[in-house]
Amino acid sequence: MQKLFKRQKKGALNFLIYMIAGLALLIISFVASISLGAADINFSTAWGAIFNFNPVLTEHQIIRTLRFPRTLADMIVGASLAVCGAIMQGSTKNPLADSGLMGISSGATFAIALIMSFFPGASYGQTMLFACLGAAVSTSMTYYIASLSKRGMTPQRLVLSGISISMLFSAFSSYLAIKYHIGQSLMYWTAGGTASARWNELAIIMPFFIVGILGSIALSPSITVLSLGEEVATGLGLRSKYVKGMSTLIVLLLTGLSVIVVGPVGFIGLIVPHLVRYLVGTDYRYIIPASILYGALLTVSADVVGRLINRPFETPLDIIFSVVGVPFFLYLSRKQRREFE
Repeated sequence: MQKLFKRQKKGALNFLIYMIAGLALLIISFVASISLGAADINFSTAWGAIFNFNPVLTEHQIIRTLRFPRTLADMIVGASLAVCGAIMQGSTKNPLADSGLMGISSGATFAIALIMSFFPGASYGQTMLFACLGAAVSTSMTYYIASLSKRGMTPQRLVLSGISISMLFSAFSSYLAIKYHIGQSLMYWTAGGTASARWNELAIIMPFFIVGILGSIALSPSITVLSLGEEVATGLGLRSKYVKGMSTLIVLLLTGLSVIVVGPVGFIGLIVPHLVRYLVGTDYRYIIPASILYGALLTVSADVVGRLINRPFETPLDIIFSVVGVPFFLYLSRKQRREFE
């Protein structure tokens, strides 16, 4: 008992240290994000634009109307996708789980393509609803196909089913793009980026984002138990079906919101939970809050890098994360190769 108490105390201390360090890095990244870009703006001017806004100054207008909402959108998307990855990895015991790899993002993308094709005048709220419904449809198909086996749903079948569904819905989206001449609009949006984020749009999604994040934190103790295995969780009195159902709803909500804001950016939910798990351990009471922070940090940092490496042009977020995420996915797949045999 004493050893267990010491281990828990050490875990809590590590969590606190890494959260403070992550918060400091996020503040630095935030300052860099609102200061750097096609036009560099010094820190004092950026600070003044936030706390002492002067509409006459062009630099203040750039920061207040473009870079500030863009940075906030980066934080929302990064936190959301990282939390989705952590929840999926914990609830399915699948280290390769990610909203992009599981077909969720592609379903939301297809829903957006439908909106562009048939309802071009749809409001932002209606588009958000369609994206969440599209994510729900693709997720249901992924889980259904993965369960069509005598062995039941295994992590490996879940990944393969997710990739198949993702390719299917990507093909549907491409067909709509060609058929209804929305290719340029859809391509710009699917490239991944928050440059077009605006305050009125963020005001709509923010309440849903807060609900999803608070719900994930509330479920974190149950996900820790569920990550031990469904039989163990049931033996400990956990209502596994309820926890999985609520987890799925949160993932659908946060993924749908992220796709609306930035497009189908992949690998954030794959990379961040593994990084966080290495730092704070396997307790999801620590993993989920840390994923929120480090997901936001990673996305803001990647957006800054995308602005700087090819100025004055910008490199889409999806390309930045793919460069890092594909090797990371291959590394994880190699670690899990025995289970695929």
